[in-house]
Amino acid sequence: MSEVIKSVKESQIEMIELVLPNDTNMLGNLLGGRLMHWIDIAAALTASRHCNNIAVTAAVDNLTFNCAIHLGEIVRLKASVNRAFRTSMEIGVRVEVEDIISGDVTHSNSAYLTFVNVEKDTFHPVSVPQVKPASAEEKRRWEQAGQRREQRLNEESGLMQKKVLKQ
Repeated sequence: MSEVIKSVKESQIEMIELVLPNDTNMLGNLLGGRLMHWIDIAAALTASRHCNNIAVTAAVDNLTFNCAIHLGEIVRLKASVNRAFRTSMEIGVRVEVEDIISGDVTHSNSAYLTFVNVEKDTFHPVSVPQVKPASAEEKRRWEQAGQRREQRLNEESGLMQKKVLKQ
């Protein structure tokens, strides 16, 4: 049986959302939780598209709110698989904000999420198709995803050691 390899482009998605009053806080800014929800949906769609299966959120590495997103602005979420591992994959989501009047586009946020490909009935992890980066940008993201994974695994190992020492 040959290993399945997919291009990054095969599973990329772009989602568009309009910030409506129900999405905002009392200052007229997009709620952070709403943005996290949209990011998770974009990443889940990308992960499931890559696997042609159910993929579930395992972790969110980092999310920094660089600028406020206002009522009436357009939010564009661009998601792609940065790297696939054995049963998991890192999905990168870039959030851009467009001012509907001026057309100006600003990079607002970036987030890295880990998804696991699971078997529908048992929820056991199953193998993930590998991803082959093509462009220089895709190769850079592939390398950096490996570094972030190593850091995550080191942090998990450190937490496990602390837990053992407390017992």
